[in-house]
Amino acid sequence: MKKTTKSQPSLFATDTKANMPLASRLRPTDFDHFVGQAHLVGEGKFLREMIEKDQLSSMIFWGPPGVGKTTLAEIIAKKTRSHFVTFSAVMNGIKEIREIMNEAEQNRQLGEHTIVFIDEIHRFNKAQQDAFLPYVEKGSIILIGATTENPSFEVNSALLSRSKVFVLKQLATDDIKTLLQKVLAEPTAFPNIQVQLSDALLNRLAVFSNGDARSALNTLEMLVLNSDAQNGVVQIDDELFDTLLGQKVGYYDKNGEEHYNIISALHKSMRNSDPDSAIYWLGRMIDGGEDPVYIARRLIRFASEDIGLADNSALNLAVNVMQACRYIGLPECDVHLTQCVIYLSLAPKSNASYKARIAVQKDIKQTLNGPVPLHLRNATTKLMKEVGYGKNYQLAHFYDDKLTTMPTRPESVADHVYYVPTEEGNEAKIKVRLEYIKQWKAKHDTGFE
Repeated sequence: MKKTTKSQPSLFATDTKANMPLASRLRPTDFDHFVGQAHLVGEGKFLREMIEKDQLSSMIFWGPPGVGKTTLAEIIAKKTRSHFVTFSAVMNGIKEIREIMNEAEQNRQLGEHTIVFIDEIHRFNKAQQDAFLPYVEKGSIILIGATTENPSFEVNSALLSRSKVFVLKQLATDDIKTLLQKVLAEPTAFPNIQVQLSDALLNRLAVFSNGDARSALNTLEMLVLNSDAQNGVVQIDDELFDTLLGQKVGYYDKNGEEHYNIISALHKSMRNSDPDSAIYWLGRMIDGGEDPVYIARRLIRFASEDIGLADNSALNLAVNVMQACRYIGLPECDVHLTQCVIYLSLAPKSNASYKARIAVQKDIKQTLNGPVPLHLRNATTKLMKEVGYGKNYQLAHFYDDKLTTMPTRPESVADHVYYVPTEEGNEAKIKVRLEYIKQWKAKHDTGFE
């Protein structure tokens, strides 16, 4: 736990310690130097007004890494007249939390407010989060949490219901470029050194950061520290960039919400018959280190859920691709996955099989689970035969049209329709066949008793 002081020597929070990262030394402490999140902290926006007027309530900052969550907390620390405390999920246990909360309650009774900032609040376990709840309810503290994970899943519902959630967006390339230009113009960034880099390289650096301001500043610092200064001037070129940084790696958290967001995007791109978008999201997953067999399993599900009988080859291909992923793995199986994604994207679409499954699930829950009709049961013993098992069963193969009018469901759901084929692809033929069967049964009677 640490207390954040309100006094700041300049527009940027600077520190003379040589080992302090650039991103920490130049963290903005006012909105003039804050970049991005205009929808929250632009002129006249709700969050900015709350902070500038020091009229805060408990809130959660939710967004990807390096978009300004902690920086907003620093700005609040500077502007608030309240006691400002930060907590760490790693450093502070239940005992420490309760000690500080009791102190906050005493301060409240004396008329002093306490703001508690919890960075990475999703790392606090349920017991730790619960320890804050009574003090939030009583107004002893104003809680500000920051998280990269979906607070719906990572923050206790009771705590979440008492907090306003602000969603911070990934920074755009132009936002990162603006930030880098501001930093390069700041004398305290690299004292006694003039850093030169072209607009093209500045843009490469911004793209490389993936919308993460901290990553952009750390990368810039690494490039400067690994360059030779000539007469106080550091010239960063493409060769140095390529040598130090190599290939850009996309942001993909296999264990977090982004994992589910991207697989959802892949699924919906294929459903929308957009192969280019589907290939893009597949590439994000592969390059992010996702298990190829997991991807293949999702493609198998898609082949039946969204294509089904419209193209029977879709399921066959998806299963074969999963086998290929198991046999050869990455990186070689990437082309098999890409082939499958393209095929599934362009295949005719039908969710009739999926809808049939949903419809029958509903019926099973809402209707009497009637017994299997006796004539459909196998009479494997003498007693079973005596009580009617298999009696009057009509074997379709014994009839010229291979069809009978024998009922095959409980009476309670005898007329319910579950499968309604579309006219997409192969399912159009199935629809014709199904209509023929229904019409035949309406016109015939095979004498079932």
